[in-house]
Amino acid sequence: MTAVDVCFKYGIPPGELEARALNSAREVYGIRKITFDEMEKVVRVEYDATRLTETAVANLLRRAGLDLREKVQLV
Repeated sequence: MTAVDVCFKYGIPPGELEARALNSAREVYGIRKITFDEMEKVVRVEYDATRLTETAVANLLRRAGLDLREKVQLV
């Protein structure tokens, strides 16, 4: 397993429907953790890079209804 983190800025904060969909996304094989920084409007996803790609993670978040804007470079 290769654990990798990726962060994305989002626009509109997730509502109840999006929160439920994101909760289901946590059950996707390879997703380890999803956390939100509401002040910065950033979502951080820890995932297994041997199972998923960064693009697949972004698509998963978008399908859950999250308003992704741009990738944030980790420092």
